[in-house]
Amino acid sequence: MMVPNNLKYTKDHEWISIDGDVATVGITHFAQSELGDIVYVEVETLDQTLEKDEVFGTVEAVKTVSDLFLPLAGEIIEFNEDLERNPEVVNSDPYGKGWMIKIKVSDLSQWDELLDSESYAKLIGA
Repeated sequence: MMVPNNLKYTKDHEWISIDGDVATVGITHFAQSELGDIVYVEVETLDQTLEKDEVFGTVEAVKTVSDLFLPLAGEIIEFNEDLERNPEVVNSDPYGKGWMIKIKVSDLSQWDELLDSESYAKLIGA
């Protein structure tokens, strides 16, 4: 199971990377494999400021719909529009082209509350 060392993770299976005060968020390899074939990603929170752990969107697979939770408080500043045409890229490249949103982080101290790769790997039994 892929768990890149350079990312942080949530217990809800989102990954996050950070560059300055802008973070990129997606779902993990484990999450996409559990969901199955992803057919739709919806993010209606663009340009909104949300708190940590609030729902920022949903991902729909063939058999289920799952909420997406924000790993850090901040403003949703970008949605990966490629997912509108090709949501299946979340399955094939969850840590690359399958990213979902970018946020302008409002509380960088929350970064320390996230799981590192070793802790996340233990959570998923990898």
